[in-house]
Amino acid sequence: MLRIYYKKNTRLAKESDVGILREIPMQDMVWVDLQNPTVEEKITIETYFDIKYSSEEESQEIESSSRFSEMDNEIIINSNFLSVRENSFEYNPVSIILEKGILFTYRDDDLKTFSESVKKIKSNPTLYINGYQILSTILETCIDQDADLIENIAKEIAELNKSLKATNERVDEDDLLKISSLQNDNMMLRENIIDKQRLLSSLIKSSVFPPEYMGVLKIMIKDISSLLEHNKFAFERLEYLQDTFMGLINIDQNRIIKIFTVATVAFMPPTLIASIYGMNFSLMPELEWKYGYLIAILFMVLSSLGTLVYFKKRNWL
Repeated sequence: MLRIYYKKNTRLAKESDVGILREIPMQDMVWVDLQNPTVEEKITIETYFDIKYSSEEESQEIESSSRFSEMDNEIIINSNFLSVRENSFEYNPVSIILEKGILFTYRDDDLKTFSESVKKIKSNPTLYINGYQILSTILETCIDQDADLIENIAKEIAELNKSLKATNERVDEDDLLKISSLQNDNMMLRENIIDKQRLLSSLIKSSVFPPEYMGVLKIMIKDISSLLEHNKFAFERLEYLQDTFMGLINIDQNRIIKIFTVATVAFMPPTLIASIYGMNFSLMPELEWKYGYLIAILFMVLSSLGTLVYFKKRNWL
């Protein structure tokens, strides 16, 4: 899919037909967005504008030189954007090129960050006259999306905390799996935020990016620092919850072992009595007692009850 945004009568217009490129003056071009394009569309854009999108392998490299590079009037950026898929996060690589005020983006998925950015542009199309403003809007929207994701994680952590109180200290395996899932999501979110922090820092140092837009970038840097603090706090809350759940599991296991231990000790005296009178010596006076069997049973019961009463008085039960 191809989207071409260009200036038309002081407003921003949109076209999807690659054949209309030659009818639009180059100085009016603002943003060319490729979303899962055909081979023909990609080659046409690269040839017409004399640019080269990063390959899939290049866009996934982690080296700083592969994530951001600058030459003459061109800035090349490779960055990952988060998307939510079936209650989990997923990285989506995006290749970005800024050349002579025109923004070129290449992606495979329909990302919410881009769709929300388009809504902002449509709400006030007269404000966006170059690719620098479009890129700033995309990054600003990405930061807003990350803030929403952090808030959602905070809500889920709060719900987990409430469930801990509601279960009367009974721990479910699903709760621990939920904590592990939230920790993974929070880690991916942190990586995404740090990636945008590095990108903004590189843009601030850039000699190509216009100075009049640096103020917006610096504000976004401050917003990212705030997000990282919230992200760190979420990690700490998850670690606290995990430690609490593991502590409750240990208490539950100790309670079970305690029950088995008490039961074992309570049955030791009756076992001793039964063992004594189970011996086959010829001289055992009790064997001649008329009520010897009942007395032995009574001793067994009383010895067990006596052990349990002793444990109860010592608060071991």
